[in-house]
Amino acid sequence: MSVDRPLIGVLALQGDVREHTAALTEGGARVISVRRQSELAEVDGLVLPGGESTTISRLLETFELLEPLRNRIAEGMPTYGSCAGMILLAEKVLDGRPDQHQLGGLDMIVRRNAFGRQVDSFEEDLDVAGIDGGPMHAVFIRAPWVESASPAVEVLATVPDTPAAGAAAGRIVAVRQGDVLATAFHPELGGDHRVHRLFVDIVRKS
Repeated sequence: MSVDRPLIGVLALQGDVREHTAALTEGGARVISVRRQSELAEVDGLVLPGGESTTISRLLETFELLEPLRNRIAEGMPTYGSCAGMILLAEKVLDGRPDQHQLGGLDMIVRRNAFGRQVDSFEEDLDVAGIDGGPMHAVFIRAPWVESASPAVEVLATVPDTPAAGAAAGRIVAVRQGDVLATAFHPELGGDHRVHRLFVDIVRKS
């Protein structure tokens, strides 16, 4: 690994691949799209973008990436998941499909589509532990939230108790366990790349 510019992959089966690539590049990484086992084997860390978690789960199997990716995460590869990526990294998902595959890496239970359907997208300013410079403006689109997490999981952000938050108030929406990071929101969409810079730093130190 180049310590200064680690090579980070973006899983390119579905989702905001271009936006994550731009944010990681701005954060100081070299970036490749990952669709094959050979590409997965090259990278120092991986981003799992948003999209539809059941579709991504099925595509991982189709592209013969499911077990290789599970193995690399289990071996300690730094991994960051946003929205659907958070769902895939959880040990257990509520309201998922029975045939949905989980990658593991985060000892927690997530609730899929917790914030509601597409029309119920939600935005909120969040204080995120480990990220300096004031609150982040977070965009949630059919987002999950963390229903429960083991003590091994560090909670980085919860939804503040505001009138707009409704049932989401107090819910966990950003976590870290070792070198695995996840957010229920889409930092790649807001132009604020601090989460990606944090992940690049995690990869550098791994």
